[in-house]
Amino acid sequence: MNEDERCCGTGTCIVDAEGRCWCGQQWDGQTMCRPPMDKADAPAPQEGGPGATAH
Repeated sequence: MNEDERCCGTGTCIVDAEGRCWCGQQWDGQTMCRPPMDKADAPAPQEGGPGATAH
């Protein structure tokens, strides 16, 4: 078995054709890193939390 240059070093990476690993990291062309968070995946702001406005 050949070493995959996209492996993070653990030897357990399973990377698909789009560069996504089973652990959730994404190949960016140079390194494995966390993919950018989509706005749809971001947690909803909590009432009274940062950025909340008083009514």
